[in-house]
Amino acid sequence: MKLYESKAAPNARRVRIFLHEKNINGIEFVQLDLQGGENLTKEFKAKNPLAKIPVLELDDGTAISESMAICKYFDELNPEKSLFGSSPLEKALIEQWQRRIELSLLMPTGMCFQHTSGYFKDRMNVFPEWGQECGNNVKKFLTFLDKHLASSPYIAGDEFSVADISALVTIDFNRINNIQIEDTQENLKRWYSDVSSRPSAKA
Repeated sequence: MKLYESKAAPNARRVRIFLHEKNINGIEFVQLDLQGGENLTKEFKAKNPLAKIPVLELDDGTAISESMAICKYFDELNPEKSLFGSSPLEKALIEQWQRRIELSLLMPTGMCFQHTSGYFKDRMNVFPEWGQECGNNVKKFLTFLDKHLASSPYIAGDEFSVADISALVTIDFNRINNIQIEDTQENLKRWYSDVSSRPSAKA
């Protein structure tokens, strides 16, 4: 199997952390130069018409894109200690928080980066004011998350899950947006210290 990715991309890092947590090995990592447009080639678009990474290519040529779909595939193959939850309630709560992280943290983080950094200005229309507003929304969600973590050791409850992976990679990526955890956000700082000290966080 091959995983087409870019080391700096948060979605690719989500998959790497997940694989580490599940102790899954034997995958060939193929690095793509996104700024150089290697994801825009005809060959890569045959694997993912949306030209996004990561993409998992199976040995029979089947391509799976979207980071959580890739993680779910590996979780189904290796169901022991699922990071998507075991009981119906665990699965529902993890999905609830995963969606919140996706929509209210990861997505505005990406929009802030795309519209304020100039990284993709050669291939998209950029609106700096929109990017700044998205950055403000990220800060508001971090305040919300800090309050939530006052009564929960992890994002979705008592156990580490995919929701924690998504939050960790997004918060780390926000350094490029000059957004970070505030000194007053003690609960978020405690959570971040816990999850970033896991061996998988170095993936």
